[in-house]
Amino acid sequence: MAAPAWSPSRSAAGKYSPWLIVAIISIPTFMEVLDTSIANVALDHISGGLSITTDQATWVLTSYLVANAIVIPISGWLSDAIGRKRYFLLSIALFTLASLLCGLAPNIGTLVVARVLQGIGGGGLAPVEQSILADTFPPRQRGMAFAAFAIVVVVGPVLGPTLGGYIVEYSSWHWVFLINVPVGILAWFLVETFVDEPEQVKKDRDERFKDGLHIDYIGVALVALGLGFLELTFDRGEREDWFASGFIVMSAIIAAVSLVSLVIWELNHKDPVIDLKLLKNRNFALTIGVMGVTGMILFGTTQLIPQMLQQVLGYSSLDAGLALTAGGLATLVMVPFAGRLSGLIDVRLLLFPALLVQAFALWNMSHLTADIAFSDAAFARLFQAAALPFLFVPINAIAYVGLKQTQTSQASSLLNVSRNLGGTIGICFAQTQLAGGLQRHQSELTQTLNPLDPSYNDWMAKAGQAFGGQGDPTTTPLAVLYSQMQRQATMLAFLDVFRAMMVVVLVVAPLVLFMRSGKTGSAPPGAH
Repeated sequence: MAAPAWSPSRSAAGKYSPWLIVAIISIPTFMEVLDTSIANVALDHISGGLSITTDQATWVLTSYLVANAIVIPISGWLSDAIGRKRYFLLSIALFTLASLLCGLAPNIGTLVVARVLQGIGGGGLAPVEQSILADTFPPRQRGMAFAAFAIVVVVGPVLGPTLGGYIVEYSSWHWVFLINVPVGILAWFLVETFVDEPEQVKKDRDERFKDGLHIDYIGVALVALGLGFLELTFDRGEREDWFASGFIVMSAIIAAVSLVSLVIWELNHKDPVIDLKLLKNRNFALTIGVMGVTGMILFGTTQLIPQMLQQVLGYSSLDAGLALTAGGLATLVMVPFAGRLSGLIDVRLLLFPALLVQAFALWNMSHLTADIAFSDAAFARLFQAAALPFLFVPINAIAYVGLKQTQTSQASSLLNVSRNLGGTIGICFAQTQLAGGLQRHQSELTQTLNPLDPSYNDWMAKAGQAFGGQGDPTTTPLAVLYSQMQRQATMLAFLDVFRAMMVVVLVVAPLVLFMRSGKTGSAPPGAH
């Protein structure tokens, strides 16, 4: 007979209110998610401060993402083996110490090593928080509990560019990392004081490892090689001209071989480091897919919109970040509604419309122009962000339906892998499409800029008169014309990316209808 789907004996609240636990464990996760995006806007300042090239500075991001990608999928096994609370505290401590080392780093080598340590520490925070929430709250209350988690994973990336832009503009890039230190110390103290390690969790761990701790060394190695090199391929591919680079070809081959081997090995291993058999649960497999697309939308657009505002409209990094702030406020307003509704109605009635709203929001973004006002950009993001909670909250709430409570740690790890990998693919997809679109539109626009076109001759004549007394009357108009042509080509390339993302969302949306889903507050078939 299967174990019950939920039991209060595994709650981490102990003698305290479970909602207090939600607030406490969200602090370190918010710190980590915020740091993932906050460092992006500091790259130019880091390269200037350490006297390195911008390409060298990008390893500050790559090193963190690779370490994070390796740790997240095995964090479920680590929390079971070490103890969930102990692993959470170790992750907070390592992330905080690594942040201090990042802020004090005198050179790029030290900074990259510190970022690797920071990625290792940060990789365990979000999965452990999710498993604690799933164990602490019964299904009917998980919607509201995961609403807090939605604030962390959705608002964090939105506020990151704004906060990062403010820090580097009015202070030093060192404080992008040093700001984590007091927050980390506070989080460690609160978790140690208030979060409980339930006796049932300890008994489950003792039962699982009663014959000793058997480490799946091959599984861990394949995870490190597969996801590490996959992250490296996606993150460095565009800069290295993809498969024209021998480094990217080698990285992609190692990733592919390792991931295929990982699936075969883990499905046939007695005590796998990643429980891929969870994907046999249709609901869980579908939520993994929808979560990946949601991560792609969130992280892809969070990078694209500020990039568009800076490259096309000439915004500063701070102003571009502020354009996303309205979206963050909309998310905060809608999160409680998403949390409440996900415990009352069939979540398919939330997920499917939310995906359609995302598609419509991306369609709206694909019709922006190079002359939009700040309010136009802010509203476009606000419209999209208002629907994001109705994706994140129901996905996280329904993912655990039908699973044993002893499987929550592994399920949380896979959900976070899906979100982060989806985000990486979204960013990679966006940048690749953007580069290709820019070349295509620039080629198309330049075909009409020749003396055989009457409009071209008319514009050049008028521009020559306007620039008559300012240097060469031919060169100056040409320079202005070329600049405007590049600006329009860049904007058209951004619009193409938004349109392509819309198509992906529309293709995935019908999968929601195949979920076996009632209200998350009801007991699922086979739960007892």
